[in-house]
Amino acid sequence: MEYVKMADDLEFSRVVLGFWRLLDWNLTTDELIKYLEECLDIGITTMDHADIYGNYTVEEKFGEAIKKRPDLRNKMQIITKCGIIYKSETARVKYYDYSKEHIKGQVEKSLKYMGVDHIDTLLLHRPSPFMDPAEISRAFEELKQEGKVRTFGVSNFLPDEFRLLKSYLTVPLITNQVELSPLRMGNMENGVINQCMEERIHPMLWSPLAGGRIFTGEGEEEVRLREVLEVIREEIGAEDIDEVAFAWLFSHPAGLIPITGSGEIKLAERPVKALKYRLTPEQWFMVWTAVKGHKVP
Repeated sequence: MEYVKMADDLEFSRVVLGFWRLLDWNLTTDELIKYLEECLDIGITTMDHADIYGNYTVEEKFGEAIKKRPDLRNKMQIITKCGIIYKSETARVKYYDYSKEHIKGQVEKSLKYMGVDHIDTLLLHRPSPFMDPAEISRAFEELKQEGKVRTFGVSNFLPDEFRLLKSYLTVPLITNQVELSPLRMGNMENGVINQCMEERIHPMLWSPLAGGRIFTGEGEEEVRLREVLEVIREEIGAEDIDEVAFAWLFSHPAGLIPITGSGEIKLAERPVKALKYRLTPEQWFMVWTAVKGHKVP
């Protein structure tokens, strides 16, 4: 496993385990403990959560495993996100809340649900046109001083939104978690990945296999992509095309950190195996060209 320095005293595994679909894994607490042990054994030490996952239930289910096996906590880095509020009996619409009260309140809930005394990295889940950066800064400062959150970042922020927030903060933003895959390259084209490189931070990537479209999509770009991935798979000696898709991400100079959302160890192993491959510039642009359907300018 490779590890990436995110802050002076914090490293993430180059492959992160995401818990968005934890409820779909249908694991008992003991089975989840076993799965966490298996992931830690292959070097996946960074765990990605959000307060809203599983309609606000995933952190608590994860916490049942950690409370039963507290020794696992010191072997991992825990990320969570806050800010999104779903429409419900108490909320008339879906909206974002980045008030100091809400941020701190959600951190307290996350700590309680997961049975831990601190969060390694807290992310703002989505940019909000109504956010007050000065109030967010105060929340971050207090959480840092109280020892409840070690580091901070954002998710799905565009460069101007990132710069605005950063200009108010007294703590650094260590990552921006965004969507990126061979089939969704928008954040390579809108300045997000370039800004991460400028800031010397490593972006985290959700949906690195485009939600499975790499395997199942029937559009022209998916078909072209699978054909090219298969060619490169044979050239580099990979077992399957998903390893090539992960290698395409790992080969980028930004030090991208993909999140795998699988509840099966054999699938979680796929991106780990892909770490041993690096594509040549020609192979990298073969993938780009297959998806775009035209040559580079």
